[in-house]
Amino acid sequence: MTTFTVDREVDARGLNCPLPILRTKKALNDMLSGQILRVVATDPASQRDFQAFSRQTGNAIVDQSIANGDYIYLLRRK
Repeated sequence: MTTFTVDREVDARGLNCPLPILRTKKALNDMLSGQILRVVATDPASQRDFQAFSRQTGNAIVDQSIANGDYIYLLRRK
């Protein structure tokens, strides 16, 4: 199991599309290449949204999980 050092976190719980993606994009813009962003969302559609966001922007999803109704994503800034 790989361990990542999280450099920043976005709490998008309770927000629906497109707000989790917009907050993620804003946070990534303030980060350096290679840094890790942890995003916690509750919107089930975020799974599809984050896959598309990663493909379109080149910011890699290095890990994702679901725990207690939270969708957790770790993204590496391109």
